Amino acid sequence: MKHNRVVLAVASSLLITMLSSCSSSLSQPTERFSRATNYGDSKAVETLTNEFGSTDLQMIAETMVGSLLEDPLLTDRPVMTLGSVKNKTSEYIDTKSIMNSIQTQLVKSRKVKFARSADEMDQGVAELQRQNQSGLYKEQSKAKVGNMTAAQYSLEGEITSIVKQTDKAKDVFYKMTLTVYSVEEGTVEWQEEKEIRKTSKK
Repeated sequence: MKHNRVVLAVASSLLITMLSSCSSSLSQPTERFSRATNYGDSKAVETLTNEFGSTDLQMIAETMVGSLLEDPLLTDRPVMTLGSVKNKTSEYIDTKSIMNSIQTQLVKSRKVKFARSADEMDQGVAELQRQNQSGLYKEQSKAKVGNMTAAQYSLEGEITSIVKQTDKAKDVFYKMTLTVYSVEEGTVEWQEEKEIRKTSKK
């Protein structure tokens, strides 16, 4: 009788252990595929496809910023705002990313100030209203309404492409044009182009 009790206790212990192990394995995420991830050089030339890529963005930004920084238009550190970039290519291109890269480099040069763009203005207005209408802030610390600096110039662009292909190859020609307009006069104050050609064999 004592032997049967020992066997029953051992069997129960094994069953509990098995159930616990099963429950534990079910609750743990299972990694089905083993993938190695490597960091690459963000400045390395991208050659995976002939579609618009990171290298093209960097080349355009560097060309545009380099040209604009040499222009006397920036002598007195004018205030600009980012306009739109018209994408006239047949593919999706993140034109906002291009303009952000250009703006970042210009701001870091300390030769240009940027006022909020039309897309960013709602957030600026909301913050002014919160400070001045909520009753939560000391009067002397509030940002006063009506003191925003208006942009003297608008930075706008356009990107186009020409695609030619045969059974053996595909050729893509991109052209990015960036223009600075005088907001008050509507005149073109500066303009630059960057051309990129990419060819791939099928």
